[in-house]
Amino acid sequence: MAVPTILPTEAVPLDIGKKRRYSEVVDLTGERHTTATGDQHSPATTRDSEPRPLKVPPQRDLEDDEFDYEDSSDEELEDFMDDAELNPWADITDGGPFSMSSDTIAAYKMQLRGVGPEEFFDEAINNHGLSPRRLGVVFGINPLLHVTDDTYLRLLSLAIVRFYHKRSKLAQYNTIEDAAKLLQSSRNIMVITGAGISTSLGIPDFRSKGTGFYDKVREMGYSEPEEVFNIDNFDTNPEIFYRLAGDILPDQKRYSPTHGFIRLLQDHNRLQTNYTQNIDNLEELAGIERDRIIQCHGSFATASCRKCKHQVKGTEIFADIRAKQVAQCKRCLEAIRSSKLALPPQKRSKSKNRNSSADSDADDDIAQAGIMKPDITFFGEALPNTFFETFTQRDAQETDLVIVIGTSLKVAPVSEMPNFLPKAVPHIYISRETIKHVEFDIQLLGNCDDVVYELCRRAGWDLKHEMIPTTTGYTMDVKPLLEFSHISTIAPRKPEIAESDESDESDDEDVRDLEPVPIRSSPQKTKTSNSNSVFRMLNGDFTPTP
Repeated sequence: MAVPTILPTEAVPLDIGKKRRYSEVVDLTGERHTTATGDQHSPATTRDSEPRPLKVPPQRDLEDDEFDYEDSSDEELEDFMDDAELNPWADITDGGPFSMSSDTIAAYKMQLRGVGPEEFFDEAINNHGLSPRRLGVVFGINPLLHVTDDTYLRLLSLAIVRFYHKRSKLAQYNTIEDAAKLLQSSRNIMVITGAGISTSLGIPDFRSKGTGFYDKVREMGYSEPEEVFNIDNFDTNPEIFYRLAGDILPDQKRYSPTHGFIRLLQDHNRLQTNYTQNIDNLEELAGIERDRIIQCHGSFATASCRKCKHQVKGTEIFADIRAKQVAQCKRCLEAIRSSKLALPPQKRSKSKNRNSSADSDADDDIAQAGIMKPDITFFGEALPNTFFETFTQRDAQETDLVIVIGTSLKVAPVSEMPNFLPKAVPHIYISRETIKHVEFDIQLLGNCDDVVYELCRRAGWDLKHEMIPTTTGYTMDVKPLLEFSHISTIAPRKPEIAESDESDESDDEDVRDLEPVPIRSSPQKTKTSNSNSVFRMLNGDFTPTP
C-alpha cells in the first residue's frame, strides 16, 4: 500500500497565521492510493495553505450533522486530529478486536521516531499486516469511525507526520534537582507563560474546572466560551464581550511571585524572552524589560477603534468595561458631532411620500461611531509580527532552556513552539495539572508560586515577594509520582506535632529533609531498537534482553 501523503522529513514551518485553538499544520496531497481492502479512491483534495480561524469546537465524529465548514474537509480532519491528540480514543472493552496495550503503543511510537514516517508506514502496513484502523489506535484515532477507508488513511497519515515532528523527552532530565541545575547552567532561558501565573492575584484562568473563566461563561448560557473572543462575533455583537470582560480586567497594582521569578531570571542575566499569552500586562509591572517580552495575544495596555483605528491607553475604556457597557470611539464621536454642525439646514419636502423616502435615506447615512476594542488578540486575528520574527530569527537558535508555566498549551501557534526548537533543548513544565500532548522533560505540578519558590531555593537563589511567607520552616513537600519519574508534585509542607519518641525520630528525619538538596544530574542512557526487533517484539516473538 502506498503512503497516502507526502511525508516530509523536516517539520513544516511554524504557522504564521491567526490565533486559533490547538492545531498542527501538515500538507496533504492528492496522490491516488489503495486502501486495505484493495479499493481505489479518488485523489484527496490538497489542503489550502492559508490558515483559517476555527469557529466550531473540535469534533469527535466526522459524520456529525453539526459540521458546518465552508471550506474543504481537510480542515475537518485537522480539527479532528487536534481533538484526538488531546482526548485519544481508548478501547474500554479491554480485550476487544482493537485493544492495544500501552507498551505496544509506546513501542510503535519509538519505531516511528527511529525510522521515519515512510518506512514506518510501509513496515507496519505492508510487511507486518496491520490494518490502517488498528494502527490508528496508536495515535488515538477511533478505529470504528464511520468514514471511508480513504478518509481514515488521510487521518492516519496526518497523525503519523504530526507525531514524528513533535519533540521527544530527553531521558537525562527528570527531577526537580535536574531542573534546578538547568536553571543554574542555562544562559538563554525562554519562558512561556499563561493565565496560571496570575491566578494567585484573583485573576481567573480560562480552563480550570469550576473556577476558570470559560466555566463562568458556560454558566451564563454560552455553549462555546471561546466564541466570546471570536473577532467576527465581536464585530457583530460587542455587547457579549463587554458583558464579561470585567472578570478578566487586570488589577494593575501588584504582580505574583511567579512574575517575580521571571524578573529574577532577568536579574541573573538568564532571561532570553518571556512569551506571555496573558493579556493583563503584569510583566511590565514586575519590571521585565520591554524588549524581553512578547505579548502573544496582545494586552489591555491599549485599545483601538474598529473603524478609524485610533489607539488610546487601555485605562481609558476600563470604566466602560467595569460598567459592562460598550465603549465608543471618542474621535469618531467628535468627528460626527463636528460634521453635523457643519451641515446646512435641510429644507422640508412638501410631498409626504418624498419626505418619507428622504428620511429613510438620511437614517441610512447617519454616521456611527466605531467600537473600541482592547488590543488583545481574538481568535481569527493575526498575531503580532514581533512574535514570529523574534522566535524564528533569534530565539529558536539561541535558547538553551524552555520553561512553560501556567498554561495548558492548547492555543496555537504558541502550542507549536516546542516542536520548532532544537531537540537537545530541555523543557520544564510548571502547572497544576500534567500535560500529555507535549513531551516535557520535567513536569512540576502545583501552584506556580510554590513551584518557582522551591525551584529557586534549590538553585540557591533568593526569591523575595510580599506573598511568600517569611516564617521559619516554610518549605515545600516534593513527591515524585511513582509511575512517572519525571513528574513531581510540589506543595507547602504541613507542620507536624510530635506525640511520642517515634514521632520525635520521624521529626529528626524531617529536619534532615529540610537541609539544602545537592544539585545533581541523573543521565540515563537509552537504547534504540532497529526496525525488525521492534516489530518482532510487537508481534510477540521477540524477548528483550534484561
